[in-house]
Amino acid sequence: MKDEAIYRRLFRTALLIRLVEERIIALYPSDKIQSPVHLSIGQEAVAVGVCDGLRPDDLVFATYRSHGFYIAKGGRLDAMFAELYGRKGGISGGKAGSMHLTAPEVGLMGSSAVVASTIPHAVGAALSFKRRGVNRLAVAVFGDGATEEGVYHESLNFAALMKVPVLFLCENNRYSELTPIREMVRNERLTDRATALGMPATRIDGNDPAVVRETVADLAEAAREGGGPAFVELTTQRLVGHYIGDVQQYRTKEELEADGLVEPITIATAKLTESGVDTDAIEREVREEVETAAQQAIADPVAYVSKVKEHLYA
Repeated sequence: MKDEAIYRRLFRTALLIRLVEERIIALYPSDKIQSPVHLSIGQEAVAVGVCDGLRPDDLVFATYRSHGFYIAKGGRLDAMFAELYGRKGGISGGKAGSMHLTAPEVGLMGSSAVVASTIPHAVGAALSFKRRGVNRLAVAVFGDGATEEGVYHESLNFAALMKVPVLFLCENNRYSELTPIREMVRNERLTDRATALGMPATRIDGNDPAVVRETVADLAEAAREGGGPAFVELTTQRLVGHYIGDVQQYRTKEELEADGLVEPITIATAKLTESGVDTDAIEREVREEVETAAQQAIADPVAYVSKVKEHLYA
């Protein structure tokens, strides 16, 4: 396998995201987790490939389904669990929960429960980089449902006009909450809209982290050199519901089975096993890492109710 060391690293991070979210599913009925949760099981290759293709000081603005981006960008795992538990040691003191993960120390500038709301933030950061002459990049990550929001179109148009260093990355998992994309738009090729606004746009397989990494790295370099924004549509799928508890009655058994055959962990495991890599050993190591972080977090003190307004502006 070409660049086996890179692929192995990407696989490990993708597996870490998967096992963290499976641990969250197991914990959720216990009521230890104190916030609504949206999982990205099946979409791990997007976060892994994107973040591995960026520089450490590049900024990522994500969605409420952002566990994968938090982990892939380098956020502390114990602090993430503590945040979900509503603990004092959480990344936001236990006050933000799953849908608002942030880790500015590693370049994850925030997530939001409001669809498309972080897209203009990424454009603003990119405009700042350009005006200050800073060789950095901003990345806006969003789902296909966000492309129906007005601020999405306004942001892409402004970014193209001002030629700022920003990448627009659409995780197209074919569903906006419970509604299939075919019921929302006539033209399902989302790249066409970006092209119409005057920026390069490409559609790639979002299930292969190596493809994602190479694509993002190339576009990021072009943006830093003054090429302006670019749009990437990453085709992928979530294997679980929109939220924990969603039984996905809107999807057929056949569709879910087909998605399971092309999801990234299954494909990567097969590729590495064929190359002689002991994926079972990697899984054991990652499971231990996840369990250690989950246990450390639950031992942390519960967040103080008296501190809930501590960071509000006067």
